[in-house]
Amino acid sequence: MKPEMKIEVLVVPDCPHQQLAERRLRQALDDAGMAATGYTTRVIAEQAEAERSGFTGSPTILIDGRDPFAQPGAAPSLACRIYRTPDGPAGAPGVDQIRRAIEAEG
Repeated sequence: MKPEMKIEVLVVPDCPHQQLAERRLRQALDDAGMAATGYTTRVIAEQAEAERSGFTGSPTILIDGRDPFAQPGAAPSLACRIYRTPDGPAGAPGVDQIRRAIEAEG
């Protein structure tokens, strides 16, 4: 794993799934042996910013600037995002899904 990995959580203001995404991200980092790796959270409040950031819904997790959960053809949007997880639709990816995405980038 490269220690300089940059991870961001992008959210709309008052995102109801922000804490869930952050909690699962922290657990995934810990599980991947990257407990010292931090992340930043950035609020996306304008459509133009969503377009510049490639933000397709809240929450979005970017790993080194890439959205590993991007759906092909999804348009930038200030909307909530639903993820497909092994347990069904959820407001954030599952811990194992995030861990695999982190390890794939490392």
